[in-house]
Amino acid sequence: MPVPTEELKLEIVHAATGKTLGAEPAPGASRALVVRDLPKDGPGPELWQLTPVPQDDGMYVIRDADGGKALDTPSAPDGGVRQGEATAGKESQRWHVVPVDGEPGLYFIESASDGTVLDLADLADPGEDGEESESGEDGIRVVLREHDDHAQSQRWRFAPAEPERTSDAVLRWAPLSHWNGRRSWRLVHSTTALRPAPGATPSFSDVLLVLDGFGSDQNAGGWKSTGSRQVSTGRPGWWAGLGDRFPADTTGAGRNDIVGLKPAKGAVASSGRGDGTFEDDESVLLPPGPAPSPKDLWTLVDTAGRGRPDVVVLAADGVRVTSQDEDGTFAPAGGKLVLGAFGHGPQAGAWDAEKHPRFLADTTGDGRLDLIGCHDDGVHISLQGEEGEFAPLPDEPVLRAFGHEEKAGGWLAGKHPRFLADTSGDGRLDIVGCHGDGVWVSLQDEEGSLAAPHWVLDEFGVDQGWTSVREHPRFLIDTTGGGTPDLVGFGPQGVVVARGRGDGTFEPAELVLNDFGTAQRWTGKKHLRLLADVTGDGIPDIVGFGDEGVWVSHYTGDGRYEQAQLVCRGFGHNEDAGGWRVDRHPRFLADITGDGRLDLIGFGGPGVHVARNLFRRFRTR
Repeated sequence: MPVPTEELKLEIVHAATGKTLGAEPAPGASRALVVRDLPKDGPGPELWQLTPVPQDDGMYVIRDADGGKALDTPSAPDGGVRQGEATAGKESQRWHVVPVDGEPGLYFIESASDGTVLDLADLADPGEDGEESESGEDGIRVVLREHDDHAQSQRWRFAPAEPERTSDAVLRWAPLSHWNGRRSWRLVHSTTALRPAPGATPSFSDVLLVLDGFGSDQNAGGWKSTGSRQVSTGRPGWWAGLGDRFPADTTGAGRNDIVGLKPAKGAVASSGRGDGTFEDDESVLLPPGPAPSPKDLWTLVDTAGRGRPDVVVLAADGVRVTSQDEDGTFAPAGGKLVLGAFGHGPQAGAWDAEKHPRFLADTTGDGRLDLIGCHDDGVHISLQGEEGEFAPLPDEPVLRAFGHEEKAGGWLAGKHPRFLADTSGDGRLDIVGCHGDGVWVSLQDEEGSLAAPHWVLDEFGVDQGWTSVREHPRFLIDTTGGGTPDLVGFGPQGVVVARGRGDGTFEPAELVLNDFGTAQRWTGKKHLRLLADVTGDGIPDIVGFGDEGVWVSHYTGDGRYEQAQLVCRGFGHNEDAGGWRVDRHPRFLADITGDGRLDLIGFGGPGVHVARNLFRRFRTR
C-alpha cells in the first residue's frame, strides 16, 4: 500500500501483534505511545494522519487526527516515543515511512533525526511458568531502536478508517405491539437499506424498466454470455463476446442504442428514441459472418474517422470489418477480411482472449485506428493505411516484451493489465503495463519504434498486493484535465493514484480515498468500479456499483476526491437495491438521450433498466 495522503484518517497497526497504536490513558500534554488491544465495547482505535513536510519528499509529521498532537522522538533515556504538541519545523517530529522490501503493505517508521525506527519495548517480566505475560491495560510501550531488517517487531501497517459516506437510512414500516394485544405500525430506519442523501450530486431518476428484452430471464430473451472476452471498459475499442449486451452509438447520431450479440442472428439492436427509452422491435444490425464462433470478439468503432461506426470482429480467420453505408446499413453481411492475423484460428495466429490482449487504437496520431496485440512472443502491430488497408504482420514482434511467455516477460491477462496511452505528450501511443514488481513503460519514438520497457514505479503490481485485474481494476486516464494520463487503481486499501509527469514516468503512488477497496468490502465478484465523468466538468469521477446502489466520489480539483455519496438506490448487489449480479447483469454509464450527460443503464432479469442523470450541467462548484 502506498503512503496515504494527509486527508485520510487511519489506524497504525503493529504487524506482528495486530495491536493498534495509541497513547497511554494517563492525562498530560505529552503522553507515552503504546500498542494495545481494543475492548469490544470500548472506544474505537486512535486515528492518525500523515502530513507531508513541504519541500522534503518522503518525510511526514504523524498527527493524532482528533487532537492534532504529533509523534515525537523521546528525550527520556528509556527511548519511549511520546505524543506532543505539534510544532512547525521541529526535527524530532519528522518521520520517514519506508516500505519493507518484499512485504507489501508493511513499513518501517523511521525517525528523520537519527534513523532509528519504531519498535516495541520488552514485554512484562516472565510469569511463574517462565513465559512472557500479556501486556496490561496500558498496553506495550513503543520505543525507538536501531533498524533491523529481520526484526518482525519493527514492521507496521496502515489501516484506513471506515469511509465517511453520505447517505440516509430508508424508512420502513415496523410493527408496534401494545399491552392490550393490539398491533399498530410505525416508521423506523432500515438497518440495511440506504437512500440517496438530499442534495446528492449528481442525482438520478428512479430506476425504470424501459425495454422488455435483452434480459437474463427466459421471457426477456434468456441472454447470457457465452464468449471469452477482454475486460469491458465501456470505451470505444473494447471487445464483446456472444451473449453480451451493451449500449453503443450505432449511427453516429450522438446517442446510444441497445446492442446484443446472438449466436444465430449476429448483432441485433434496439434503437434509442432519444428520451431514455428504446424501440420495442429488435432489428438485425449485422448477420454473423462465416462460421461464427463463441471465441469471436466484436466491437463497434469508427476505424477511419468517417463519423460512422464500423463493426470489427476478431474471427477465426483474422480481422473482419463491416463498414456502415450512408443509409445506415452495414455491408457486407459477413464483413471483409482485412487482415489474416489477430484471430483465434491457427491460420490467423491462434490468439487466445485469456492470454493475448488486443487493442484498436491510433498509435501514430494520423486519425486512423491500428491493431495492436500482445501474443506469446511480444507486441505485434498492424498499421492502417490511407485506403483502410491493414499492413500484414511481420514474422517477428516489434517488441519482445509484454508477452505471455517467460521470454517476453510472462505477462498474464488476469493479473497484469496493459494499456496504450501517450505518456510523453508527443502524440504517439506508448505501452504501459502493471507486472508483478510494478509499472513498466515502453516509449514510442518518432520513427514508430518501441523502446525496451523500463521500470518506473513500485506500485500497482502483484507484489504490492494487487492480486488480479478483476479484484483490483486499474485505469490509465487523465484525471485532472491537463492532458497527461495518470494511473488510477482500486487497491487493497482504497483508491490509489500516481500522477503522470508527462515524460513516460509517474509520481509516487498515493492512497487518495479510503473507499472502493477490498478493505472496505468491495470485491470483483459482487461490485463494478470504474471512472467516468458524471458531472459534465470534463474530469472523471469514481463510480462504484456497490451493495446499496451506485456510489460516486467527485474529483475536488486538487488531486483529491470527496467521500462517496449514494446517488442511486438501484443497480446494487443487495436484494433491496435490485439484486444485480456481475456475471449476469451488465451495467454501464452511457448517454442515452444525447444531452451530453451520462445515464445509468443496466441489463437486468426482465430487460433494460435506466436511471436518468438529472444533474445540472453548468453547476458552479
